[in-house]
Amino acid sequence: MAFGPKTLGPRVRGDDRPARQSPFARLFVALVLLGALASCGFHLRGEAHYAFETLYLNSPPSQPLTTDLRRSLESAGSAKLVPLADQAQAILDIVSVENNKQILSLSAGGKVAEFMLSKRILFRVRWLPTAELVVRRTYTYNDAEALAKEAQEQRLWREMQDDAVAQIVRRLQSAKKPA
Repeated sequence: MAFGPKTLGPRVRGDDRPARQSPFARLFVALVLLGALASCGFHLRGEAHYAFETLYLNSPPSQPLTTDLRRSLESAGSAKLVPLADQAQAILDIVSVENNKQILSLSAGGKVAEFMLSKRILFRVRWLPTAELVVRRTYTYNDAEALAKEAQEQRLWREMQDDAVAQIVRRLQSAKKPA
């Protein structure tokens, strides 16, 4: 069998005309992919809807969680944050926020190999009992990479806080008013 310009495929020769799809084929593939995405239940996160129209956030302003939670509640929800508790239909109390770092494992030489970070938040909506939220992350540690591991730890703390805020917002969405 001879290998010449006539026996090679269109992409090898540089002629990509047959390899390109027609606009109809591209549209068909796009519609099939969109249909598959819609049938799996995916939808964009819309506005959060709550069982109350006004909310008071009772949390120390100096707490970093307060700033993130306030920002999230103001931007993504149907409830309006009010400055005074007596103006609100619901009051969200942040009872406590605890950050903890523990040694998870040691190397054979007795040096730290892994850490576990945990963030524990106690909160309540005034008509519901106090709820506990715990977010944990683990990471490996190496003395030779101490600076990089410090940056990784700070990133993990930030991600944990974002995760905790999102979970509180979701729990507020599922909170039902008393009958």
